[in-house]
Amino acid sequence: MRCVERTHTRPTGPRTAVVWAVLREEIDRREPGLVVVDVGGGTGGFAVPLAEAGHRVTVVDASPDALAALTRRAAEAGVADRVAAVQGDGDRLADLVPQGQADLVLCHSLLEVVDDPAEVVAALAATLRPGGALSLVVANRAAAVLSRAMGGHLEAAAALLRDRDGRTGPGDNLRRRFDAAGAAALLTAAGLTVEKVHGVRVVADLVPGAVADGDPDALLAFEMLAAELPPYRDIATQLHLYARKP
Repeated sequence: MRCVERTHTRPTGPRTAVVWAVLREEIDRREPGLVVVDVGGGTGGFAVPLAEAGHRVTVVDASPDALAALTRRAAEAGVADRVAAVQGDGDRLADLVPQGQADLVLCHSLLEVVDDPAEVVAALAATLRPGGALSLVVANRAAAVLSRAMGGHLEAAAALLRDRDGRTGPGDNLRRRFDAAGAAALLTAAGLTVEKVHGVRVVADLVPGAVADGDPDALLAFEMLAAELPPYRDIATQLHLYARKP
């Protein structure tokens, strides 16, 4: 992403590199000054770099504290005029942002906790203009099963396997987890065309800290290589789906 790299000089880490790589392709093929909506965007980890690259970003988030941090972060970066903070929930998106006008919508780590994922995805799709794109990141059910089994928590792993929504039980802080097919079906039902599916953090959460710290470039290279290759993609901590509105 040439635009973002001009203003965001920190190296891209392995935990977000794949998502940024897809966004870079979208930004590079578009005219400058995209209209971006980041739903559940919190403190602006994606919004501020996009604003630094010259795009207009509206962050919708339910947390006033997160939005306050976003506002401070945008001001410190000198992009307060290109970042708008809107408090609200994803299922009320139609009341919070204009419909049919966004070039790019981000929805990262939100569908796991909303009341109705299908309703939220439909609202995300309605926010896009024709030809606009949606970047969706969701928790991966398979990764949650494997991590618990490898940690010796076999009962929790078995519960995840059995549960329809991929939960360990009432104490689980997520309402649901996804596989690639299920997440893609939500997007298709909302009238979007899925273009890409990648794994996010294929091994970044598994390798020892000494390995990650000792050779971060090698870890990054491996993540980029494995991200789109089944079955490695399918065991990543998260799944990234990129879809477009016809």
